Amino acid sequence: MKRSPRPYAALLGVVLLAVTSASEAAAGGGTGPLGVTVAAGVTPGTARVGALFDAADAEGPGGLVGTHSCTASVVRGPHRDLLVTAAHCLAGRGPLVFVPGYRDGKAPYGVWRVERDFLPDRWAERRDEDRDVAFAVVGEKGGKGVEDVVGGNRFVTRTDVGATAVTVTGYPDSRETPLTCSDRPRSHSRTQQRIDCPGLSGGTSGSPWVNGFGEVVGVLGGHEQGGATDDISYSVVLGAEAAALYRRAASAP
Repeated sequence: MKRSPRPYAALLGVVLLAVTSASEAAAGGGTGPLGVTVAAGVTPGTARVGALFDAADAEGPGGLVGTHSCTASVVRGPHRDLLVTAAHCLAGRGPLVFVPGYRDGKAPYGVWRVERDFLPDRWAERRDEDRDVAFAVVGEKGGKGVEDVVGGNRFVTRTDVGATAVTVTGYPDSRETPLTCSDRPRSHSRTQQRIDCPGLSGGTSGSPWVNGFGEVVGVLGGHEQGGATDDISYSVVLGAEAAALYRRAASAP
């Protein structure tokens, strides 16, 4: 999992978050300044991204309590109940809840309990970093699925690395609001891609890489469980195995 910020990262974050709102809007759309990390605004796109909490301590009388760890996002599925995240965010964890659009202890779109998870066999067997992607199914609320409430992005595999810029939105575990950054991915190896965005520290594992067509083409994780520094992040290159895992999760009753 991406580690906690290094001492200089906090100062770097202050500088980054001073970027103007115009720059934020441009970066959030994937068409503005590349490689600039800013506070994510409240948009339909960021509403689909949320923080994962341990279910045992997620809700208190005044709202959400406890510490969030890892990020997930809603992807389209026939049952409208599907999340994508990194495999290392789900493996070995107890019951979890997903809070889309989480900000400052509040759950504007509700708290959704994770009922099933789907991990690649080779991740479960030997923590293969080339399979660090997973899906989760969340329960309904009031007869609705999470996708009915916040929408979802398409999960797309076998795209060319770096064909378009992508926007990464996630929740550092040291912050109560999400960060976002756009950049063009580059190939790290045949099975891994990387993106250069500052300040994406521990907790951003599982963040979706969304292209300008609203498609998830990467998930923060993979090499070094997402990256050993705050400034370089990785994703598995999504191929046939990720597509098969998606189909299995999407077809689950």
